[in-house]
Amino acid sequence: MRLRYEVIDGQPRVGFNRRDDLVNLRTNILAEYRWTHWRAAVELYDSRVWAEDAGTPVTTNEVNALEPVQAYVAADFDSAFGKGSKLTLTAGRMMLNLGSRRLVAADDYRNTTNSYTGLRADISARGGWKATLIYMLPQVRLPDDNASLRDARVQLDRESFDLVLWGGQISRAKAIGPATVEISYFHLGERDAPGRPTRDRSLDTFGGRIIAEPRAGKFDVEVEALYQTGSMNASTAANAPSQQVAASFLHADAGYTFAIPWKPRLSIEYDRASGDRPGGKFGRFDTLFGMRRAELAPAGLYNAIGRTNLSTPGIRIEATPSKRLDWFAGYRAMWAAAAEDSFSTTGVRDASRLSGSFAGYQLEARVRYWLIAERLRFEFDGLLLAKGRMLRDAPNAQPGRWTRYGSFNLTAAF
Repeated sequence: MRLRYEVIDGQPRVGFNRRDDLVNLRTNILAEYRWTHWRAAVELYDSRVWAEDAGTPVTTNEVNALEPVQAYVAADFDSAFGKGSKLTLTAGRMMLNLGSRRLVAADDYRNTTNSYTGLRADISARGGWKATLIYMLPQVRLPDDNASLRDARVQLDRESFDLVLWGGQISRAKAIGPATVEISYFHLGERDAPGRPTRDRSLDTFGGRIIAEPRAGKFDVEVEALYQTGSMNASTAANAPSQQVAASFLHADAGYTFAIPWKPRLSIEYDRASGDRPGGKFGRFDTLFGMRRAELAPAGLYNAIGRTNLSTPGIRIEATPSKRLDWFAGYRAMWAAAAEDSFSTTGVRDASRLSGSFAGYQLEARVRYWLIAERLRFEFDGLLLAKGRMLRDAPNAQPGRWTRYGSFNLTAAF
């Protein structure tokens, strides 16, 4: 069970309370049965909020009551592709965390999670080769109307062939020195369903990634590049014209872990996700079902910085002083990759470009401490955003020069 109290002053997102607070509670129960090389699992999530009002951003990111997010069977087959190989097949409803988790993830900071129904195959072979293949129907979280969400009404999430995700990734460890090389491809197909108009996305996302994991006394590096093509409608209207898509994303970071007991790691990083510019193809990058907290910023009441129309260099330091305590702090400057498009996930936009592209500086930190080892953990997340011209002067920008956000969390495990 995780209980969270979060508060924000100077909300940067359009259409919500400038000052707000919210109480979140997420309870999850997992039951798993194992027998030789077979296993079956069912996991229930119950996500609710309190203390909201009409201007509080309450969506299916915050509320999803009594939902079986996982109900699957899986089996392991040794030597399926020769000596030293292994094949794992999983079928049913499941959560997914693939690769860097920038495209397919089960978000943990958010009060609700992503769930998928379908088939998954994991393959490992000699020589450090691994592959994951999926064919999934992503869950549409229900209910999604305002009144039902605020009442935490129970309605099973829906999967259908109106929303399909398939593809996979293949990697090889120590392909370049100590670094792992990974390539990936995912296709998202979306179409209108009764009572649910969409932009009919048909997106192909191609990716390549190189990563050398952090090690004490060593430098580490990660570079991931994604290119997105396909088509989508200009709006959800039935007669909306179709647009061709050409979007991209780049992440790069380099760090060093000091060989001392605290294991501090200092890193520099850069993220760029394309935005939409006038004429030609649609250029706003779609992160599909990716996470944001691990790299960019908290979700919840803040939820302003996502992997779209963003250019941001940053610096981060993280450390683990003991088995009970870990922390990190990060600082980044942020610009819109396309000044005429809305900045990241704030909804703030100046089509005239007169407000420029600089969005501001963000300073954030997190501290986690096990009050009772493996049983009760405290977490604090704090963030300060100094708004740049775009977030201050755009025609629909929220008033104020600063955003302050904090969340206090207690997680109990039984």
